[in-house]
Amino acid sequence: MKIAVFPGSFDPITIGHVEIVRRAIPLFDKIIIAVGVNSQKKYLYSLEERMKHIEAVFEHEDKVSVDKHEGLTAHYCMKKNAKFLLRGLRNAADFDYEKQLSQMNHIIGDGVETVFLISHPQYSHISSTLVREVIKGGGDASPFLPDGLFK
Repeated sequence: MKIAVFPGSFDPITIGHVEIVRRAIPLFDKIIIAVGVNSQKKYLYSLEERMKHIEAVFEHEDKVSVDKHEGLTAHYCMKKNAKFLLRGLRNAADFDYEKQLSQMNHIIGDGVETVFLISHPQYSHISSTLVREVIKGGGDASPFLPDGLFK
């Protein structure tokens, strides 16, 4: 079984994240969206809210499940018997950072392979960090968020 883990904080999940997962569904038997828990980080949405949002978006996708994870993503992959990490790339800076991570994860994760999907141009400017700032500033973030989730 080809299992992929798509890790992230998803604070909040954006249409960019959704696009990456939807494009990856035909490639894998199962995709686990692993919502990271980091006690040092201040989140806009609680872990429960973030997981609920993701579950709502993918409620009709049998191949997609949502879980939480702490610690190293490579260790989480080993625990879930996932041989693949799924990552989206928006730009060259993402590539440089993700390349280093993938090489480390390959060693630590006993050969876990990272599969990169390049985001389509209409999503390449969207990041959770920027969307959070729009929300905190009282702006309309709906163009960047999955339909109906944050009303």
